[in-house]
Amino acid sequence: MASMFTKKPKKSLVREYSEALIVALMLALVIRTFALQAFKIPSESMLETLLVGDHLLATKFDYGIKIPFTHNYLWRGEDPKRGDIIIFEYPNDPDVDFIKRIVGVPGDVIEVRKKQLFRNGQPVKEDYIRFADPEGIQAPRDNYGPITVPKDKYFVMGDNRDNSMDSRFWGCVDRSAIVAKAWRIYWSWGGIRDIRWGRIGRAIR
Repeated sequence: MASMFTKKPKKSLVREYSEALIVALMLALVIRTFALQAFKIPSESMLETLLVGDHLLATKFDYGIKIPFTHNYLWRGEDPKRGDIIIFEYPNDPDVDFIKRIVGVPGDVIEVRKKQLFRNGQPVKEDYIRFADPEGIQAPRDNYGPITVPKDKYFVMGDNRDNSMDSRFWGCVDRSAIVAKAWRIYWSWGGIRDIRWGRIGRAIR
Protein backbone atom coordinates (compact mmCIF):
# COMPACT_ATOMS: atom_id res chain seq x y z
CA MET A 1 0.00 0.00 0.00
CA ALA A 2 1.41 3.41 -0.97
CA SER A 3 2.20 5.82 1.82
CA MET A 4 -0.33 8.62 2.39
CA PHE A 5 2.42 11.07 3.33
CA THR A 6 4.84 12.70 0.98
CA LYS A 7 8.36 12.98 2.26
CA LYS A 8 9.45 16.61 2.44
CA PRO A 9 12.43 17.45 0.30
CA LYS A 10 15.58 17.96 2.32
CA LYS A 11 16.76 21.58 2.57
CA SER A 12 20.02 22.34 0.90
CA LEU A 13 22.98 23.19 3.12
CA VAL A 14 23.12 26.68 1.62
CA ARG A 15 19.48 27.32 2.46
CA GLU A 16 19.90 26.09 6.06
CA TYR A 17 22.87 28.36 6.64
CA SER A 18 21.09 31.29 4.99
CA GLU A 19 18.02 30.89 7.20
CA ALA A 20 20.19 30.61 10.32
CA LEU A 21 22.09 33.75 9.31
CA ILE A 22 18.87 35.70 8.72
CA VAL A 23 17.50 34.68 12.13
CA ALA A 24 20.80 35.62 13.81
CA LEU A 25 20.83 39.02 12.09
CA MET A 26 17.23 39.70 13.12
CA LEU A 27 17.99 38.78 16.74
CA ALA A 28 21.08 41.00 16.70
CA LEU A 29 19.02 43.90 15.32
CA VAL A 30 16.36 43.46 18.01
CA ILE A 31 18.99 43.28 20.76
CA ARG A 32 20.79 46.36 19.43
CA THR A 33 17.55 48.32 19.07
CA PHE A 34 15.96 47.50 22.42
CA ALA A 35 18.51 45.92 24.77
CA LEU A 36 22.28 46.37 24.39
CA GLN A 37 24.60 48.34 22.16
CA ALA A 38 28.38 48.41 21.96
CA PHE A 39 30.39 51.64 22.01
CA LYS A 40 34.07 52.54 21.88
CA ILE A 41 35.67 55.38 23.83
CA PRO A 42 37.55 57.65 21.36
CA SER A 43 38.57 60.58 23.60
CA GLU A 44 39.98 61.44 27.04
CA SER A 45 36.96 63.39 28.30
CA MET A 46 35.98 60.66 30.82
CA LEU A 47 39.44 59.90 32.28
CA GLU A 48 40.10 58.11 34.59
CA THR A 49 36.70 56.40 34.66
CA LEU A 50 36.90 55.47 30.98
CA LEU A 51 40.08 55.25 28.93
CA VAL A 52 40.64 55.71 25.22
CA GLY A 53 40.28 52.23 23.75
CA ASP A 54 37.70 50.99 26.26
CA HIS A 55 34.90 49.08 24.56
CA LEU A 56 31.69 49.06 26.54
CA LEU A 57 28.18 47.72 26.51
CA ALA A 58 25.31 50.08 27.27
CA THR A 59 21.75 49.18 28.21
CA LYS A 60 19.00 50.73 26.11
CA PHE A 61 15.96 49.85 28.24
CA ASP A 62 16.74 51.52 31.59
CA TYR A 63 15.14 54.82 30.60
CA GLY A 64 12.40 53.28 28.44
CA ILE A 65 11.90 51.78 25.01
CA LYS A 66 11.60 54.02 21.96
CA ILE A 67 9.91 53.47 18.64
CA PRO A 68 12.85 52.68 16.32
CA PHE A 69 14.33 55.70 14.49
CA THR A 70 12.27 58.15 16.58
CA HIS A 71 12.45 59.93 19.94
CA ASN A 72 8.97 58.72 20.91
CA TYR A 73 8.65 56.25 23.77
CA LEU A 74 6.74 52.98 23.61
CA TRP A 75 7.41 52.72 27.32
CA ARG A 76 9.03 55.34 29.50
CA GLY A 77 11.25 53.70 32.09
CA GLU A 78 12.89 55.16 35.15
CA ASP A 79 14.27 58.67 34.98
CA PRO A 80 18.04 59.16 34.67
CA LYS A 81 19.78 59.83 37.98
CA ARG A 82 22.69 61.96 39.13
CA GLY A 83 25.89 60.04 38.61
CA ASP A 84 24.60 57.95 35.69
CA ILE A 85 27.01 57.75 32.76
CA ILE A 86 24.99 58.06 29.57
CA ILE A 87 25.42 57.88 25.83
CA PHE A 88 23.44 60.54 23.99
CA GLU A 89 23.13 62.35 20.69
CA TYR A 90 25.48 65.33 20.59
CA PRO A 91 23.16 68.39 20.50
CA ASN A 92 25.16 70.09 17.72
CA ASP A 93 25.26 66.94 15.55
CA PRO A 94 22.72 64.20 16.40
CA ASP A 95 24.61 61.71 14.22
CA VAL A 96 27.47 61.74 16.74
CA ASP A 97 27.22 59.92 20.08
CA PHE A 98 28.76 61.46 23.21
CA ILE A 99 29.31 59.91 26.64
CA LYS A 100 29.24 61.97 29.85
CA ARG A 101 28.12 61.81 33.48
CA ILE A 102 24.86 63.34 34.68
CA VAL A 103 25.51 65.94 37.39
CA GLY A 104 22.18 67.76 37.28
CA VAL A 105 18.59 66.53 36.88
CA PRO A 106 15.45 68.62 36.21
CA GLY A 107 15.03 71.30 38.87
CA ASP A 108 18.64 71.27 40.06
CA VAL A 109 20.50 74.58 40.20
CA ILE A 110 23.97 74.02 38.74
CA GLU A 111 26.96 76.31 39.19
CA VAL A 112 30.74 75.96 38.78
CA ARG A 113 33.01 78.29 40.75
CA LYS A 114 36.78 77.97 40.33
CA LYS A 115 36.35 74.38 39.11
CA GLN A 116 34.20 73.35 42.08
CA LEU A 117 30.76 72.04 41.12
CA PHE A 118 27.86 73.31 43.20
CA ARG A 119 24.40 71.75 43.08
CA ASN A 120 21.50 73.54 44.74
CA GLY A 121 23.99 75.77 46.53
CA GLN A 122 26.04 72.92 48.01
CA PRO A 123 29.54 71.81 46.88
CA VAL A 124 29.48 68.36 45.30
CA LYS A 125 32.08 65.82 46.37
CA GLU A 126 33.31 63.92 43.32
CA ASP A 127 36.01 61.32 43.88
CA TYR A 128 36.11 60.33 40.20
CA ILE A 129 37.05 63.67 38.58
CA ARG A 130 40.42 64.68 37.12
CA PHE A 131 41.91 68.11 36.44
CA ALA A 132 44.55 68.39 33.71
CA ASP A 133 44.95 72.14 34.29
CA PRO A 134 44.47 72.59 38.05
CA GLU A 135 45.81 76.17 38.18
CA GLY A 136 44.18 77.62 35.07
CA ILE A 137 40.83 79.37 35.34
CA GLN A 138 38.71 79.84 32.22
CA ALA A 139 35.07 80.57 31.50
CA PRO A 140 32.78 78.76 31.02
CA ARG A 141 34.97 75.76 31.84
CA ASP A 142 35.80 76.75 35.43
CA ASN A 143 33.18 79.42 36.19
CA TYR A 144 29.66 78.74 34.99
CA GLY A 145 26.07 79.53 35.94
CA PRO A 146 24.10 79.33 38.05
CA ILE A 147 21.37 77.80 35.88
CA THR A 148 18.28 75.74 36.69
CA VAL A 149 18.05 72.49 34.73
CA PRO A 150 14.76 72.55 32.78
CA LYS A 151 12.12 69.81 32.74
CA ASP A 152 13.12 66.68 30.82
CA LYS A 153 16.70 67.91 30.46
CA TYR A 154 19.98 66.88 32.08
CA PHE A 155 23.23 68.67 32.82
CA VAL A 156 26.20 66.48 31.92
CA MET A 157 29.94 66.82 32.42
CA GLY A 158 33.01 64.76 31.60
CA ASP A 159 35.04 63.34 34.49
CA ASN A 160 38.18 64.87 32.94
CA ARG A 161 36.86 68.32 33.74
CA ASP A 162 39.55 70.42 32.05
CA ASN A 163 39.35 68.44 28.81
CA SER A 164 35.65 67.89 28.20
CA MET A 165 33.17 69.56 25.88
CA ASP A 166 29.92 69.21 27.79
CA SER A 167 26.86 71.08 29.10
CA ARG A 168 29.04 74.00 30.18
CA PHE A 169 29.62 74.74 26.49
CA TRP A 170 26.46 73.63 24.66
CA GLY A 171 23.71 73.30 27.26
CA CYS A 172 21.58 70.53 28.68
CA VAL A 173 20.74 67.19 27.06
CA ASP A 174 17.14 66.36 26.20
CA ARG A 175 15.88 63.15 27.80
CA SER A 176 14.69 61.96 24.39
CA ALA A 177 18.25 62.32 23.03
CA ILE A 178 19.63 59.80 25.55
CA VAL A 179 20.55 56.62 23.70
CA ALA A 180 21.68 54.31 26.49
CA LYS A 181 23.18 53.95 29.96
CA ALA A 182 26.80 52.78 30.17
CA TRP A 183 26.95 49.37 31.84
CA ARG A 184 30.15 47.32 31.57
CA ILE A 185 33.53 47.25 29.81
CA TYR A 186 33.85 44.15 27.64
CA TRP A 187 37.23 44.91 26.03
CA SER A 188 40.01 47.42 26.59
CA TRP A 189 43.28 48.07 24.88
CA GLY A 190 45.68 50.87 24.15
CA GLY A 191 47.20 49.04 21.20
CA ILE A 192 47.87 45.56 19.85
CA ARG A 193 50.35 44.79 22.64
CA ASP A 194 48.53 46.71 25.37
CA ILE A 195 45.46 44.71 26.35
CA ARG A 196 44.13 45.98 29.68
CA TRP A 197 43.00 42.66 31.13
CA GLY A 198 42.14 44.16 34.50
CA ARG A 199 39.49 46.40 32.97
CA ILE A 200 37.61 43.70 31.06
CA GLY A 201 34.26 42.97 32.71
CA ARG A 202 34.45 46.03 34.96
CA ALA A 203 31.13 47.71 35.81
CA ILE A 204 30.95 51.39 34.87
CA ARG A 205 30.19 53.74 37.74
